[in-house]
Amino acid sequence: MDQNLNAEAVTLTKTFCAGLAATRLGDLSVAALRAARRGVLDWIGCALAGSGHKTITTLLDVLQETSGRPQATVLGRNLRLGLLDAPLANGQMGHVLDYDDTHMGGVVLHTSSPVLGALFALAERAPVSGADFMLAYAMGFEAGVRSGRTAPGHHKGGWHLTGTLGSIAAGAAAGKLLRLDPQRLAYAMGIAATQAGGLQQNRGTMCKSFHAGKAAANGVLAALLAERGFDSTQEIIEGEKGFCRTYSDVAEPERLTEDFGNGWLIETNGHKPYACGVVLHPLIDAVIAIRDRQAIDPAKVDEIGLRVHPLVLSITGVREPATGLQSKFSMLHAAAAALIDGAAGVAQFSDAKATDPTIAALRRKVKPVADEKLRRDEAYACIAVGKERHEIHIAHATGTADNPMSDKQIEGKFLANAAPVIGADRARRAVDWVGALEQRADMHELIALVA
Repeated sequence: MDQNLNAEAVTLTKTFCAGLAATRLGDLSVAALRAARRGVLDWIGCALAGSGHKTITTLLDVLQETSGRPQATVLGRNLRLGLLDAPLANGQMGHVLDYDDTHMGGVVLHTSSPVLGALFALAERAPVSGADFMLAYAMGFEAGVRSGRTAPGHHKGGWHLTGTLGSIAAGAAAGKLLRLDPQRLAYAMGIAATQAGGLQQNRGTMCKSFHAGKAAANGVLAALLAERGFDSTQEIIEGEKGFCRTYSDVAEPERLTEDFGNGWLIETNGHKPYACGVVLHPLIDAVIAIRDRQAIDPAKVDEIGLRVHPLVLSITGVREPATGLQSKFSMLHAAAAALIDGAAGVAQFSDAKATDPTIAALRRKVKPVADEKLRRDEAYACIAVGKERHEIHIAHATGTADNPMSDKQIEGKFLANAAPVIGADRARRAVDWVGALEQRADMHELIALVA
């Protein structure tokens, strides 16, 4: 029987949404609350650092021409746009530097840019407490990652998960913030999922981060429509033509609700110490570790040998990047820049660095090989200098769930990203504000600090 419009039907999607709707802040673990605070702080910093990127300037030029009445803040820009345009801008600026957090628990998803891009806009539509904001954020994680687990072939099919799963995550989070009941929350997921898009072919272009912004805007629109009774299928994930069967060659719909409430997915979120594709992080750790240990002169290097997970070659195979955005998906560039500079921050993936002749020359000495036995966060490196060979193994990249950044490191990253945009004083006040997020009465205060 078709359950699309039978409000009495008990479907997998509705069952999941009932769980989301019923969850309260007190149900979240101490670890989940800490992860939410860390995630909010880290993402704001990434968005502020990205706010001046030429990609964002181009986007804002168009949005200011087309936007409706100003209702929501664009971070770091002293600008307000419409309720769908601000999340588009904020979501994209959070992801444009590829510096935002990444969940790698079987699904590689930049959850925060779509989810927080959506939630920050809705927090200006009506007063929202820090506690409600955190809860919606955590539920967005559940929806995005769990939906991804139902479609194991999704990434292999060429979809960019931050655009597709990000839409679902943002729709569920926005619906939770609006306190939608299970029926309308299921509608919100359906409306969000039917907008889901984003192609990996656009990796290295302005469109990749555009996916995150569109997902944030999709989520806001989905929740606002569902709030008014705009319907969708109630089987958006598991239906015969639903998400997990259409977007993947393998469908495992039962994973949507599997062990729901037994631990929270936001607890295993990862944060990036480097401003590039996450699969590059273990090799960057390796190269920097050898550099620091041996004080190698890059000019004397004969070869940088890398053994990495196969995804590194398929995702970051750009050989001669022409722009900073392209260089974020070049394992050759990442290794060369890391050895020369001893860093892999925003500066190392700029347009200037992408075309730097010294880095370009060293890129050609990088020799990567794939090893299917390695984890995604694992790598081996061997740097040859004459007859000397300097080797290292990275078991878990910095910033992953098995080797997390400390709170102090997250704070330091935020201050480095935020202070040049909003000033050191406001950045420090934002750190303190987010540090007690669940006790805050109105998110407007934080938004004013980072506007």
